[in-house]
Amino acid sequence: MALLDVGAMFAAVAVAGALANRLGQSVIPAYILVGMLLGEFVLGRLSLPGLGTVYVPETEFISLGAELGIVFLLFFLGLEFNLDRLLARRRPIGTAGTIDLANFGAGLVLGWLVFGAFLPAFLIAGIVYISSSAVITKSLIDLGWIANDEAEPMLGTLVYEDLFIAVYLTVASALVLGGGDVAAAATDIGIAIAFILALLALVRFGTPAFERLVATDDKEFVALRSIAAVVLVAGVSLALGVSEAVAAFFVGMAFSSTGRVHEIETLLEPVRDTFAAVFFFWIGLVTDPALFGDVAALVALAVVVTTPTKLVTGYLAGRAFDLDARRSTRVALGMTTRGEFSLIIATVAVTGANAGTFDPALAGTINAFAVGYVLVMAVLGTTLMGYSAPFESLAVSWLGESGTGDGATSG
Repeated sequence: MALLDVGAMFAAVAVAGALANRLGQSVIPAYILVGMLLGEFVLGRLSLPGLGTVYVPETEFISLGAELGIVFLLFFLGLEFNLDRLLARRRPIGTAGTIDLANFGAGLVLGWLVFGAFLPAFLIAGIVYISSSAVITKSLIDLGWIANDEAEPMLGTLVYEDLFIAVYLTVASALVLGGGDVAAAATDIGIAIAFILALLALVRFGTPAFERLVATDDKEFVALRSIAAVVLVAGVSLALGVSEAVAAFFVGMAFSSTGRVHEIETLLEPVRDTFAAVFFFWIGLVTDPALFGDVAALVALAVVVTTPTKLVTGYLAGRAFDLDARRSTRVALGMTTRGEFSLIIATVAVTGANAGTFDPALAGTINAFAVGYVLVMAVLGTTLMGYSAPFESLAVSWLGESGTGDGATSG
């Protein structure tokens, strides 16, 4: 039955992805929704005539595949960010990213007001803070904005967020697995931060070793060695209590300085997309839609509070890169999208519940909130980007055209 379950999963995500693509929407909400529909909380509650209860269970393959999905998503994100390139643009990236941290503060206040405790508020802050690198990058490509001036502040802010969230995930994982006791988790946090520093050193000085690792004309070995490196380091990271996503991001950055980046991306892109689909399907599979009723008000409140804050900080990020009102508005609209990282943060709570260090009911609530919030914000963000023209005109009429960022492109 395990093979049948996996086959049903892949068939479902293939159909859901094709439908979302035809409707011009992100595939992420589609994968999550089909996971919920086929899981034990929806299909599993129905008794089919002659078959009884039939649903796709959370098998070991699906769980491991989801973990690999996280690893490959963040590995590819790291491939996009060469360390030297980041350092060259560190001033505007730092300014835009620091402005963007206001969203984390808003989330922390929101979480504290709702839950009245630091740890759940800390997790909520991360969920509403981080924009979706995967969905935003795909939208930039689909809309033809990737070569325009607005792409740089968006990608630069995403880099800042990803570096911030790398440390955040380390601390969050240590706190959750330590039962929320800061003192008890101090040793784990120290080990995790030391490991991150080691990964940074690997990025800074390990390029020659990674270059030699993939120095072969055999594409099979390039693919296998790249996968071996990222999965092995991610596994070590997880064993030390550090997020595998963080480790994968840094390994990607290490590979980004080699001369084989394009080849690695070409070879592994289907692998990334396959396991990313499994990850989003798994998120839906472990989410009980019945909990949405309990978190609907919180999701609505978060959307109302955090959409304006992202719009304001996104606009100011565009200004930090000296863009005009029209292109800064595009940055603002694009940055509202939330996605994979918000769901990864929610899995920290689920992992803690499975380990017995975090309240299972609270973990279920946070996971349901994250899924509902991402579904709304992914659709809202991609829609705002697709229909940006009236917002651009409004911004120009209100704020004028000051700035020098109009560039050579006009799309």
